[in-house]
Amino acid sequence: MFQLLFYLLVSFLASVAGAICGIGGGVIIKPVLDLCGLASVSTISFLSGLTVLSMSLYSVARNAASGGGQIDVKTGTPLAVGAAAGGIVGKQLFSLVKGLFENPNTVGAVQAACLAVITLFTLLYTIFKSRIRPHRVEGLGSCLCIGLLLGIMSSFLGIGGGPINLVVLFFFFGMDTKTAAQNSLYIILFSQAANLATTLLTRSVPEFEWAALILMVCGGIGGGMAGRLVNKRISGAAVDKLFMALMAVIILISVYNTVRYSAG
Repeated sequence: MFQLLFYLLVSFLASVAGAICGIGGGVIIKPVLDLCGLASVSTISFLSGLTVLSMSLYSVARNAASGGGQIDVKTGTPLAVGAAAGGIVGKQLFSLVKGLFENPNTVGAVQAACLAVITLFTLLYTIFKSRIRPHRVEGLGSCLCIGLLLGIMSSFLGIGGGPINLVVLFFFFGMDTKTAAQNSLYIILFSQAANLATTLLTRSVPEFEWAALILMVCGGIGGGMAGRLVNKRISGAAVDKLFMALMAVIILISVYNTVRYSAG
């Protein structure tokens, strides 16, 4: 019972932060559950992905129903389509890397190390972004290619997209913090839907507890609801501060997970 409640708490709090910052929550859920060692690497990636999918689906649908205009459909849609294709490729890449090693902990170490490096660069960019001139990418082909890379990385790491999306939206499209958060969730929705479809079609669903899945999905939707309300009431500067604090914590957890999995 305690373990199930822990799943619910982690998914809820991660999804609150994810909805506020536009990072989906998976970038928090995945390393935290890896840290606790409550399930295999594959199972945690699967549960994290479904939680992120449920949260992003709620957030995007609620935003559309309320007439919210922060999603840039012209830019976000080709990014999302590219991310969906990348999600399929990333899923296959994960299976390939997993098959290269007899010890499943090795895959966890690779994921954790990649996440630590990517999150570190994301944090550094966020700190110094005021000094970096953003670009204005508009071509359809460029958007599709960028989305493809986002989908591959997020699916392989099992994080849904998270901080990688925000940096890309800041740098390549010059979006402000809150607009980038909404568009990030839009992209995450497509990439995670494609990831789930690939898992089901290839019959590679790992073993998991239904109770854990149900509670995490409920936590994801509940967190999405709470996070959306908070996002409306705080400034972009406050979102940036929360985002940077989360990135610092995720880096520390990822480094620890890399060491732990490597020694396992």
